[in-house]
Amino acid sequence: MAKPKKQPRPKAITPKGFRDYFGSEVTQRTEMLRTIAGVYHRYGFDALESSAVETVEALGKFLPDVDRPNEGVFAWQEFDEGGNGDWMALRYDLTAPLARVYAQHRNDLPTPYRRYAMGPVWRNEKPGPGRYRQFYQCDADTVGTASMAADAEICAMLSDTLETVGIPRGDYLVRVNNRKVLNGVLEAMGLGEDASARDNVLRTIDKFDKVGEQGVRELLTKGRLDASGAFIDGVGLSDNQAEPVIAFLTSKAADTAGTLANLRAAAGDNKTGADGIAELEQIGELLDAGGYGADRIEIDPSVVRGLGYYTGPVYEAELTFEIFDEKGRKRQFGSVAGGGRYDDLVKRFTGQEVPATGISIGVDRLLAALREKGRVQAVEHGPVVVTVMDRDRMADYQAMVAELRNAGIRAEVYLGNPKNFGNQLKYADRRNSPVAIIEGGDEKAKGIVQIKDLILGAKIAESATLEEWKERPSQFEVPRDNLVAKVREILASQSGQG
Repeated sequence: MAKPKKQPRPKAITPKGFRDYFGSEVTQRTEMLRTIAGVYHRYGFDALESSAVETVEALGKFLPDVDRPNEGVFAWQEFDEGGNGDWMALRYDLTAPLARVYAQHRNDLPTPYRRYAMGPVWRNEKPGPGRYRQFYQCDADTVGTASMAADAEICAMLSDTLETVGIPRGDYLVRVNNRKVLNGVLEAMGLGEDASARDNVLRTIDKFDKVGEQGVRELLTKGRLDASGAFIDGVGLSDNQAEPVIAFLTSKAADTAGTLANLRAAAGDNKTGADGIAELEQIGELLDAGGYGADRIEIDPSVVRGLGYYTGPVYEAELTFEIFDEKGRKRQFGSVAGGGRYDDLVKRFTGQEVPATGISIGVDRLLAALREKGRVQAVEHGPVVVTVMDRDRMADYQAMVAELRNAGIRAEVYLGNPKNFGNQLKYADRRNSPVAIIEGGDEKAKGIVQIKDLILGAKIAESATLEEWKERPSQFEVPRDNLVAKVREILASQSGQG
């Protein structure tokens, strides 16, 4: 009889393009989301939590560089009892689900409807350094008004949000453009009805920040060699056809008035382009009235945005400070948020145009930026650890930890094997605990506890001489009744408050 084949063990590996988040990372993200939500709430936006799963039909085909409806998303087919199947997918952003929510519940929602949403989204795209298939977004949108005041407000709120989370003025810039201006330029070029050609042009000019004016010119025409030496095919426009696009992209002047004048020249007498320029002018005036100058928000024609559903103003928040990449080269941090107006997205469901505009913040990138600026601690302190000297006295140790917790101090009792005290302190080190509490039989009899400052002890062990050890004790003997007060004092000194 053949021996049964042994079932192989599953591999304990994270799927490609995904990662796990531990302790401090989760805490930092939660705190950032709370801070951002505070700004959004102050602006009058209400929270919404929509389904993570949508039908592929509801999500629509709006991701850049995607040819099939279910490419670029994580999708599966769900069959009913009759064998009919609907395609379902994980949401790729928080905007497409909002369009479905508003269309479904519009009779019960106020108009305009102002909502913010936060959560993970998924894209089935090629992963790369710092680019994952699951990431967090933090959105705010206004649905049901065509007023440019809504767009100006979104930009102002984005500026306030960045400063509130810790990006100082001067280290960021919110850049604003209008897709109508570009559409006007494309119409003047004769590409207004050619959806494929328009998409190719849009994808090309979205690379302006990376390849510059000459690179875009080459990609719009015959193609170019990239840094690796590989040849990238061009869109195939003639030099004369490409020129209006280049004029549009390079319209930025020293001030808003000059930029708008250059855009008018690029768009010519096209009505679509003229409408877009007028909207930019309105947004600029409203922002000026609110005190948001060009040092915070500026008109920049190079902003295009890759998603296909934008119909008017588009915005992007760029962090302007320099960092070092993995090869030690200086570069700007880049974009952490983007958005725009999408007046046709709800119309897909209702048949009627419902104007909408909004912004999405890439939470993980913004957190990375704050770490670069030293505004977020890379490592946070763990809980106070109450060590166990006598397992028969577990009730005493639980009483201690309850007192600490009731005082608002994060704490835990060591629950491993208490035989080796050294292992308990090693555990506290691995937890990055700030304090350890010690009460053996002798301490219990005297009514005292030993409190060990683990942070100070580690610093002294790293750098101090024996004499300095004596001058700066890291372990204290205090009456049992003073346990909470002394722990508070030590924690305050560790955070620079004592």
